[in-house]
Amino acid sequence: MTNYLNDVEELAAQVPDGALLALPPEYSFVPMALVRAIIRRGVKDLHILTVPINGLAADMLIGAGCVKTVECAAVSLGEAGPASRFGAAVESGSVKIIDSTCPAIHTALQATEKGVPFMPLGGIIGSDILRYRDDWKVVDDPMGEGHGRIVLIPAISPDVAIIHSPLADRDGNVWIGRRRELATIAHAAKTLLVTVEKIQDESLLASEATAAATLPGFYVTALAQAEMGAKPLGLVEHYAPDHDEIAAYARESRTEEGFNAYLQRTVFGAQEAAE
Repeated sequence: MTNYLNDVEELAAQVPDGALLALPPEYSFVPMALVRAIIRRGVKDLHILTVPINGLAADMLIGAGCVKTVECAAVSLGEAGPASRFGAAVESGSVKIIDSTCPAIHTALQATEKGVPFMPLGGIIGSDILRYRDDWKVVDDPMGEGHGRIVLIPAISPDVAIIHSPLADRDGNVWIGRRRELATIAHAAKTLLVTVEKIQDESLLASEATAAATLPGFYVTALAQAEMGAKPLGLVEHYAPDHDEIAAYARESRTEEGFNAYLQRTVFGAQEAAE
């Protein structure tokens, strides 16, 4: 049964130090209000898994000192430029990098979703990444259909996954629309924490218009309302990204001093103003 919490601060308290934390892609329901609350709480030693890529959320968590390990296909601010805190952490060695690929991350989560210890993947045969992933096993194709070698990707089960959605209902069902990777994340994670724009009384599963795009509440551990909870990122079909704010972050975060000033203004200062 979904646990309804009062605010994102209570939700952030559900993220323990050292957790394997799954983050959705930049274009897909990123819970930035919750990310800021996690930073305020001072969570440490996170192993973040980007599914399969991320930008602002991952970069802020890394810069704030919350992260020990980054498992990713990429961390980038896209058109706004490089993720500078991620880059600085890689150069200094302050975080461990586990290099991956988009299909490998999805495959690892799908393995957990299906209850198997690994799943095969063929598209990365011949790439240099295999040199750095001793946990990926290259074997002969057991089906003997002439496909040669194949890679076995171990299952991944995040301790915690976090998403932001436009809508949930009183039963804990959460609308995810066409973003099917969110369902895979939810199925694979031990704990799913969700922020939403709005909570309605009518069941999302009772309407043909919303049922097919709804994640059932038994996958949702805890939920809290957070209006504009994806800002400065966008929320598909609800509001656009604040490109000026993202560009400002990209500029300020190039230096540690600038990043700390940004945190004070938008993370810690914002909380003080709310109180």
